[in-house]
Order: sequence, then C-alpha cells, then structure tokens
Amino acid sequence: MNFNKYYFFLSMFLIINIFISCGSDIASLIEEDAEPITYKFGYEESKYVFEEKKVGRGDTFGDILEKQGIDYPLIYEALEKTKNDVNFRVLQRGKPYTLIFTNDSIPSLKAFVYHPTIEGYSLIQLRDSIFGKTFKKDRTYKDLSASGTIDNSLYLTLQEQSIDPLLTYYLSDIYAWTIDFFRLDKGDKFKVIYTQAYVDDTIPVEITKVKAAYFIHKGVERYAFEYETDSIKGIVEYLDQDAKNLRRAFLQSPIKFGRISSRYNLRRRIPLYGNRIRPHRGTDFAAPIGTPILSTADGTITEVSYTRANGRYVKVKHNNTYTTQYLHMQKANVKVGQSIEQGDVIGWVGMTGNTSGPHVCYRFWKHGREVDPFRQKLPEAKPINESLKKKYLNDIVLIKSQIDSIIIKNKTSI
Repeated sequence: MNFNKYYFFLSMFLIINIFISCGSDIASLIEEDAEPITYKFGYEESKYVFEEKKVGRGDTFGDILEKQGIDYPLIYEALEKTKNDVNFRVLQRGKPYTLIFTNDSIPSLKAFVYHPTIEGYSLIQLRDSIFGKTFKKDRTYKDLSASGTIDNSLYLTLQEQSIDPLLTYYLSDIYAWTIDFFRLDKGDKFKVIYTQAYVDDTIPVEITKVKAAYFIHKGVERYAFEYETDSIKGIVEYLDQDAKNLRRAFLQSPIKFGRISSRYNLRRRIPLYGNRIRPHRGTDFAAPIGTPILSTADGTITEVSYTRANGRYVKVKHNNTYTTQYLHMQKANVKVGQSIEQGDVIGWVGMTGNTSGPHVCYRFWKHGREVDPFRQKLPEAKPINESLKKKYLNDIVLIKSQIDSIIIKNKTSI
C-alpha cells in the first residue's frame, strides 16, 4: 500500500512539472509574438495619432489650437501654467510642430510639440493634466579631419567638400595674428583636426573646437595646437610646433570676416576728385551694416565722436607706442575712459561720414605717426614658461603625428 502511494505521488509530481514546463513554453511563444510597445514624445504610439506640420505665416500657438477645437480659456490656462517651462508665445515660421491626438472614434488633442531646433523640442499637454516641459537631446562628439588646396577661397574649398564652412571662422580666429585671410593665395594648403557635435549620432549640430591645424601660406608652414596654458583660469590658446604662441599683440583685422576694399596708400588717385592724389591713411574693410567691429588689441578708449568726414568713430590708445582708430561706425559700443581687451566689440559697421558703402576704415599709429599696420613687425604675446614648454612639446607628439599623416587634397581629388 505504501509502495502504491509512492508511485501515485511520483506520477502526480511528473504531471505537474510537464504542465508547468508546457505553460512556460506557451507563455514564451505568446511573448515572442507580442509586438513591442513603442513610445513617441513619451506617448504610446498605438494609442495616439501624430500629425506633423510646419508653422505658417502669422501662425500663433492660440490660432493652431483653436483650429483643433481648443477653446481660448484652456489655451490661456495652459500658457499661464507652463510659462516657466516652455515658451510658445512666438513660433518661428517654417519650424515643425507635432499635434498628438487620442486614437478614439472622436479624436481630441492631447498635446502639442514644438521643434525650434534639431537638438530638442518643447511639449505642452492639454488633457488630463496640464504641464509643459522642454527636452534636449544628448550630444555625441567625433573628431574629424579636413584638408585642401585653396583655389578661390577657404570658404569655397570647404563648401566643395560638404564641410561646414563655419570651420573657416575657426581657422581665421586661430591664425588671426599670423595670416591675412583677406589675401590668401591660390595654391595655399591646409589640414585640420576638429571636433563635430551630433544629435541622434548622425545629425551634425556644430563644430565645437579645432584641436590642431596646419597651413602653408606664401610657402611658410604654420602649425597650431590647442593647449591649456593656465589650468587655474581655464585659459586655452594655440601654440605652434615650437611652443610659440600664435597670438600677437594686435589682430590682423578689426572684423571677423569680410574683404579689404582699399589699402593704406599715400599716393592714391580718385577719378571723382579729378584724379588728384588724395592719400588714404587707413585700411578699409568692407562688410555688411551691423557687422561687429573688434578692438585689435587691449587698450583704453580715448575718443568716441563724430565728424563730417570720419562719421562716427572710436579711438583706442593701446600703450605709449600704438594707437588705433575705427571710422564710419553705425553705432559705438564703448565710452571714453573704458578699458577694453583684444576682440571686444567696440561698435558696428555703418555708412556714416564720407563713404560710398558700408565698411570700417582702420587707422594705425606708431609713435604718433600713421602707418600701414600690415607693414609693421608687431610684438608677440608673452611666451609660456620653460617647464610648461617641455610638457607641451611632449603632449603634442601624438596629435602632430596625426595631422602630419593627413594627405592634403587637391581640387582634382575632391
């Protein structure tokens, strides 16, 4: 009898285990067949309908919602409750937005999503509970390289390679003291290693920095390596292969980018004045009205004034040797007695005074005498100390080998 009971319980145990095993197999099959739940802007996609649109001429947040049957009191309430979290009071024409509707027999608007940039979006929920939130996508960063031989301009050379032409501005900043980017020669060559920021891993957002650059201009090789020269203050500068600072006491130009329309010329003849000699004691940089004008060096503002010939102008004393002046401004951004640093915006390009087009006339004095700044040997920046120099030369070995290994592209190989 005990023997039969033993077999009875053993049989029941085996049967239960078989059912449990089969049940888990069936459950796993069900799980494999079930579609995964996906979300968009935090809402389950199967339960909502998403309509993508673009902001039209004159569209406002209120207009868009009213067309979807949302009453103005609810619109006002939503804007008030979320004013510290999102800003929908001004929508930019052409920017995309998304309307999220409930997937019901009679759909109702659940939320509104505005996409002002590719880097993120702002969302406002209108049903169940009102709230607003701004989301920013995470960035990823990649080090890229570029090279080329200049045929027309650096800007066009980069554009032909589908490289963000804003890299031009980075390079013009780095070499602002050593290369005249208004007078690049056909055949000049360059190489650069830079960091590009992306969202969604593939969509480029912006160039964040240049890590190393190499330029051949007028047959002279010029390296530039990004380096932190003061870790306490967080000062980052560009040094060459011998640890010399590329920065000089004076910038080459008082504007970021443009063209030289007239150079310093003491024997200039103007047909408008009967072809008589009328000396031009400045350098004219043509640029659109409103372009920022930069002080080319540290100094103190000594004059902010207006004359019939010069228009609105600013004069800067840099030290006992050098003084500069900036003419034909639309508006000045400084006051007499104010201390300024190299690169500070002191005004904006205009057409005031005796001028036929928007530009800034840049004048340069040395020991009280007006001279051509491009013919002066200007003082260099203070060199780095010897201990930091040794560390720098060791630290750039790898990045220098990387930029040296880049093969410069010719126009025919692009």
